[in-house]
Amino acid sequence: MTQPPWDRPLLEEYARVFSRSAQMYEQARSFFPDGVTHDLRYLQPFPVYIAYAHGSRKWTVEGKELIDYWAGHGALLLGHGPTDVVAAVQRQVERGTHLGGCHEAELAWAAEVRALMPSAERIRFVSSGTEASLMALRLARLYTGKPKILKFAGHFHGWNDWVVPGADGEDSLPAGVVPDLAQYTVVIPPGDLERVEAALRQDPAIGAIILEPTGGHFGVCPLDGAFARGLRDLATRYGVLLIFDEVITGFRVHPGGAQALYRVQPDLTILAKIVAGGLPGGAVIGRAYILAGLEFARGKHKMKHPGTFNANPLSAAAGTATLRIVRTTDACEQANRAGAALRQRLNELFQRRKVNWICYGSYSRFCIVPDYDGPPLADADAVPYGGDWQKLLFAGRGEVAQRFRCAMLLAGVDLMGLRGMTMAAHTEADLEATVAAVDRALDRLT
Repeated sequence: MTQPPWDRPLLEEYARVFSRSAQMYEQARSFFPDGVTHDLRYLQPFPVYIAYAHGSRKWTVEGKELIDYWAGHGALLLGHGPTDVVAAVQRQVERGTHLGGCHEAELAWAAEVRALMPSAERIRFVSSGTEASLMALRLARLYTGKPKILKFAGHFHGWNDWVVPGADGEDSLPAGVVPDLAQYTVVIPPGDLERVEAALRQDPAIGAIILEPTGGHFGVCPLDGAFARGLRDLATRYGVLLIFDEVITGFRVHPGGAQALYRVQPDLTILAKIVAGGLPGGAVIGRAYILAGLEFARGKHKMKHPGTFNANPLSAAAGTATLRIVRTTDACEQANRAGAALRQRLNELFQRRKVNWICYGSYSRFCIVPDYDGPPLADADAVPYGGDWQKLLFAGRGEVAQRFRCAMLLAGVDLMGLRGMTMAAHTEADLEATVAAVDRALDRLT
């Protein structure tokens, strides 16, 4: 196991506290590339292994209790193991995990989606967000007859070849993507409606615009409702489709997603994460005449769409129970309030300690920028670096993020490096303990 070039005391304590995780990681390296099953789970010197979770907490295999801000990679709004969701899944397990046919649970699931997002004239369930983005783009090409899509640098829409170009910068082309395929993805900087219009005017082969409506990587590079409404106007004027990627924002920023919050109706929306209540699942929703591309009709080209786990009954049960809670309670607002409170308290801590770190974000997202060297922030809602997406995108990466996460794990908190998401399950005590943990972590790093 390669040891990172960090201070020895931190590494020694980390290795001692999480010794069983270290052993499991050595075994994992014989199975998985880099010993992990998801890029974000990679951590030096090794990741921790989670044994179980409940509410806002999870416990490592060593029995170390952690306040969780991964939120199931964004799939959990209510916390781990909500009683109603667990009961719904248990009931369905007894009835069958794969029925090999249509079933009543998919109807209840679709009804909850439509109740929250009226733009869902038609719905097709899939197994993940990446699958949903693949489907949305193929439907867009089928409907418009145009091969290209317009996306924004720093926006992530899954790892498929059509949308992953530009996810880490305007000119980024991930390894393994065929350059000839990437020419069908037009990538421009986010936030500039004039650039969007210029691209649409100059390239009539563009048939759709796709974006994360609150900004790349769930608001790491923030956008607002005015931009989304401007895109709606441009898409209508130039005859292209507007696709909202609400894989994370859906049922999180607002019960009806960013589209309800911004009062913008996209033509298509891709969903995953919360829509399936913490189980695998996703969906494409939108205008009936576009999803008609999936229908069997004589003399018409049909988009082929099998999928062994489409509308899986376990995911349907979990999704239905979760969305019903979202619809009938203030769970979204609880998570958003927790996010706002945590951001405020962290900034107060940074000011009190006189360190040039800041915390920003919106809704239930928080992002920490270490060693901030940009212009002073005018108010609590201001965006660092004047909203420069390139600086914001990379501010939470690198060695500092890895060291900070290790220090926070030792202090009893699990973050996505320098970022995280709050859930409705987070309590006042969780927030206070998190601020105290950051305080202790700063002692190690500054």
